[in-house]
Amino acid sequence: MSTLNLKIQDEIAFIEFDQPDSKVNVLNTSAMQELDSILGQLAGGAHPDVKALLITSKKDGIFIAGADIKEIEVINTVAEAKEKAEKGKEILFKLAELKLVTMAVINGACLGGGLELALACNYRVAGLSNKIKIGLPEVKLGIIPGFGGTQRLPRVIGLTKAVSMILGGEVVSGSNALRLGLVDRLFSDARIVEEAVDFVREILEGRGRPKKKQKREIISLFLEETHLGRNILFDQAKKNVLKKTKGFYPAPLKAIDVLWRTYGMDIRKGSVIESEVFGELAITDISKNLIKVFYLNEEFKKIPWVGPDCKPAEIKKCGIVGAGVMGGGIAQLLSFYDIPTRVKDINFESLKTALKTAKSLFDYSLKKRKLKQAQVDFKLGLISPTVTYQGFENADFVIEAVVEDINIKQKVFKEISQITRSDTVLASNTSSLPIIKMAEVATSPERMVGLHFFNPVHRMPLVEVIRSSKSSDKSIATAIAFARKIGKVVIVVKDVPGFLINRILLSYMNEAGFLIEEGLRMEKIDEVALKFGMPMGPIELIDEVGVDVGYKVAKILEEAYGSRMRVAAILKKAKEKGLLGKKSKRGFYIHKGKEKIPNAEIGHLLEASGQCNVSDETALKRMVYIMVNEATRCLEEGVVDRPETIDIGMIMGTGFPPFRAGLLRYADSVGVDHIVRDLRNLEKLPNGERFKPCDRLILMTEKKAKFY
Repeated sequence: MSTLNLKIQDEIAFIEFDQPDSKVNVLNTSAMQELDSILGQLAGGAHPDVKALLITSKKDGIFIAGADIKEIEVINTVAEAKEKAEKGKEILFKLAELKLVTMAVINGACLGGGLELALACNYRVAGLSNKIKIGLPEVKLGIIPGFGGTQRLPRVIGLTKAVSMILGGEVVSGSNALRLGLVDRLFSDARIVEEAVDFVREILEGRGRPKKKQKREIISLFLEETHLGRNILFDQAKKNVLKKTKGFYPAPLKAIDVLWRTYGMDIRKGSVIESEVFGELAITDISKNLIKVFYLNEEFKKIPWVGPDCKPAEIKKCGIVGAGVMGGGIAQLLSFYDIPTRVKDINFESLKTALKTAKSLFDYSLKKRKLKQAQVDFKLGLISPTVTYQGFENADFVIEAVVEDINIKQKVFKEISQITRSDTVLASNTSSLPIIKMAEVATSPERMVGLHFFNPVHRMPLVEVIRSSKSSDKSIATAIAFARKIGKVVIVVKDVPGFLINRILLSYMNEAGFLIEEGLRMEKIDEVALKFGMPMGPIELIDEVGVDVGYKVAKILEEAYGSRMRVAAILKKAKEKGLLGKKSKRGFYIHKGKEKIPNAEIGHLLEASGQCNVSDETALKRMVYIMVNEATRCLEEGVVDRPETIDIGMIMGTGFPPFRAGLLRYADSVGVDHIVRDLRNLEKLPNGERFKPCDRLILMTEKKAKFY
C-alpha cells in the first residue's frame, strides 16, 4: 500500500500523506521514493493545468512526525548517513524548485524531516489546536537536521530565532509558529484543508496579502547581518550549550558550527556541509544511545500495565491533602491541565505559599508566551484552598502529600476514606513508606495506591505508581491514566520500602557520605559525578533534598534492608547539628544565592582520618556500581520485572545521563563481569559488605549474560 496519494482538483494538486498500518506519518525510504515520483510528475508537466500543490495529512493530529528513526539507528558508516541525507535533500530541492505555489497544511505534529519538508514549500499554514507541534528536535537524538533544516529555517525566521530552535530542539505551538514567521496563517482544525484551498486561490488570483515581512529589531539586524554580530551570537550560543550540556552532547555544538560556517552561503553548498556533519553524528554511540532512550520514552507512554478489560475511571475533580512543596507543586500541575483541584492544609500560611508558588510558575509560562493572561487566570482559579475537607466528597481522585510520617499519613487516610465516595481513588505521594500500611486504615483498601512524584513536580517527568497487595487493577489503571493525562511518564512498581528509584538513588547518595568520612573532599565527590554526566553531584543533591529528609528516607531503608543499607554517620551528624541543606542555607555546603562553598563545619564532625587514598575512578565505581547492584536486586525481588523500567525510571526520575542510555545499559557497556569483579574487591574494604554482589549479578557473570 502507498503512503502518498496524489489528487487533482481543478488547478490544485494534493499530496496526501497516510502511512498504512501506522498512527503517524514518517519520511522513510519508501515514502521519500513515492514523493520523488509524484514531484517528478508535477515538474515534468504530467499535469499541465495544475498551478498549486497542497501537502496534507489524513492522520488525526499528525502532519509528518519526521524521518524514520529506525532507518537512522541502523546506519553504521559516515558515507551511508551522508548519502541518506543527500538523497532526502535532493527530493526536497525538487519540491522547492517546482514552478507551482506550494503549501504545507500542518494539522498536527510537524517535526524534524516533516518541518524540513514544510520549509521547502512556499507557504505553511497550521491549525489552532494544541495538537500543533512544530520543531526540529534532532539534537535530542544526538544528530542535526539532515534534510536542509539548518539552511532553510534561518532563511524563513531569521538566524537568531533559528539558532534558538535548533540548538534547543525547541517545539512550538501554532500561535508561536505564527509569531515567529514559521507559518503564514492559522486556520480552524476542522476546516484547515478547505481554508488552505481558499488561501491558495487568493494567492493564484492575486488577492492574497503579500507575505508579511518579519519585523527585525536593531539588535537582530546587528547579530545577523554583521560579522562581529554573528561572532557574538554564536559565541554566546556556544557558552549556553556548554553550560547546559557540560559538553557531553556534541550535536548542539556541531549545529552551531554548521550554522556559523554556512550562513549566507549558497543553499546547495551549505546543504553539503550539513550532510557531512549529520553523517559524523549519526554513527556515534551517543546518538545510538539517545535513540534507545527515545524508544523507551515512547514505549512507556503506552504500556498498559493492567489487562485490556480494565478501564480507568474518568477524573474530573481532584483533592490534595498537604500544601507543602510537593502538594503545592502537584496542585499547580493539575490546574495547568485544567483539573479543578481542592487543596487542604491545617495551616493557612502553607496554603498561601502553595498559591503563590503556582502563580509564579504560571507567570513564567506567561513570560515565555506559552500561555495567555486569560488562560493563567482561568487555571489559577481551578485551585481552591481549604482548611477543612469540604468539597472532598466530590473528588474522583485524592492525593496525600503530608510529611513523611506513617502515623500522620494513616490519620489522613482514615479521615479521607470516610469522607470520599467508595470509588474515589486514594493516592499517597510518599517517597518510601509502605502503601499497605496506609491502606490498612482506609475503608475499601483496594482503592489505595502510591503516586510518587519527583521534585520539582513541574519539571521531573516521572511518576512511580505503587501497587500494594490490596490495590485493585481498576485503581492502578486509573492512577496510570491520571498520571499520563498530566504529562507524566509512568512506571508501576511493587510496594517495598523506597520503591524503586529512591532505593537505588539513596545507595548512591549514602555512598557519597561514606566517601566524605574517608576524607574525600565533598567538591571532589560532586566533580567526579558531574564528569560522569550526572545533573548534580550527590552531596549537592543531599543539600537540595534536605539533609533531614535524606536521612529519614535512608533510615527507613536501613531498617528495611539491614546493614548493607547502613546510613553513613555523617548524615546523622549533619542533621543533628542543624545543617539541613539549601533550605537552611547551611548543609554540606554554605548556600548564598546561586553560589555554594564547602561548609567547614562538616570537617569538624568527621573523625580524624589520614590521607585519603580513594582515586576519582574508584570513587565513581563505588557510587555507580552500588546503584547497579541495588537495581539488579530490584529485578531479583520482582520490584519491577524489566531492566527497561529501571533505565527509564533512572533517566526520568533522577536525571541519570541519557547519553549513557540508562543505568543497566551502562552496566552492559562496562561488562557485568567487570562490575562483579570490582564489587568483590570493594567488598574487602572495612565495612564493605554493602558491595557484596547480589545473586543475580553473579549468575549473569557465570552465564556471560547481559541485561539487554
